[in-house]
Amino acid sequence: MKLNLRDRFSHRGDDADEPEAPTVVQIDATSLSRVFSAPMWLRDLGLLAWFLVGVGILLVGLVWLLGLTSSITMPVTVGAILATVAGPLVTSLQKRGWPRAAGAAVVLLGLIALGVLIALLVLGGLYEQSDEIRESASDAADTVEEWLDDAGVDDVSGPKEDLESGTSETGATLLQGVLKGIGGLTSLVLFVTFTVFATFFLLKDGPKTRRFIDSHLGVPVDVAQTITGNVISSLRRYFLGVSIVAAFNAVVVGLGAYLLDVPLAGTIAVVTFVTAYIPFIGAFVSGAFAVILTLSSQGTEDALIMLVIVLLANGLLQNVVQPIAFGATLDLNPLVVLIVTIGGGALFGMIGLVLAAPLTSAALHISRDLAAAKALDETAAAAAGPPTPEPEPAL
Repeated sequence: MKLNLRDRFSHRGDDADEPEAPTVVQIDATSLSRVFSAPMWLRDLGLLAWFLVGVGILLVGLVWLLGLTSSITMPVTVGAILATVAGPLVTSLQKRGWPRAAGAAVVLLGLIALGVLIALLVLGGLYEQSDEIRESASDAADTVEEWLDDAGVDDVSGPKEDLESGTSETGATLLQGVLKGIGGLTSLVLFVTFTVFATFFLLKDGPKTRRFIDSHLGVPVDVAQTITGNVISSLRRYFLGVSIVAAFNAVVVGLGAYLLDVPLAGTIAVVTFVTAYIPFIGAFVSGAFAVILTLSSQGTEDALIMLVIVLLANGLLQNVVQPIAFGATLDLNPLVVLIVTIGGGALFGMIGLVLAAPLTSAALHISRDLAAAKALDETAAAAAGPPTPEPEPAL
């Protein structure tokens, strides 16, 4: 399109008194549109901003929905994790001639027995040794009082009373905390029941469930299999690596507690093993548990030794064992693991804290596998050459 603009300063003829005759100047309209349009980088930035807003709204809505349905989604999620990790055991029994339902039942009973054993070791040990812990905690309170006196603090009766009253009810507080964390005994029974049912059916119908998901992801089946396969593989390798690291930490800390003659050395080892499945937070919880029991029973010197053992187990020695245990399967920088773990925990609670790292690793592996498959297809297409044109029909 052309615009006609008239030049007011052009002249027509020689008479100065006559009105000036305008001349016509032709300008392309598309050039004016480009003048008033936003730069390309600003357009891209705007699209990215709206994309981030949409992702944020989606995450907020997802968190809100999960919060409303947590009584169902949490057991199903835990069951899916257990079924994913324990699925190879059911498959192995099936290859040996077992019906898959029977294999799933046997594996589920084994998981239940393991959970009951861990609960009895931890809670039962604390309950049986509650009197000893109470007496030792009183001694620890006296030790803390002496420290405060040496530091020049005048009024130390308040901290001592708080420490004695708080530690004298360790077993009851732990039991109450577990029950309140899930919402009471009724919620605990509901949670365990749903988890058991979800785990059993996912163990029994795992291959069928995966085929259903692959066919309903909205992508080609081979791409869907790549996605689900990487997620399953990352979860299994992650929890296998965590189990190896947890066992190593439990042996080191438990052996240290045994050599220092700390009561409940076995319970300390079990707590260290179980809490290792909770990234970062678990190490602080188990370490504090071991050091406090050592301080209350053996004194300051042994408590400092236990602190060194805990730091070595969760620090220097773990840095040696963890790369071997994981086998570089996560392929993530430690800083990235820290960021995604904390972010997942802030958004989705304990489940997000546990699943953030393996799912991030799975996403990276999925993108790499799909990119490699695409490059392979392009290479094969280039090697095949242009398609042969079809011959024209004879007249």
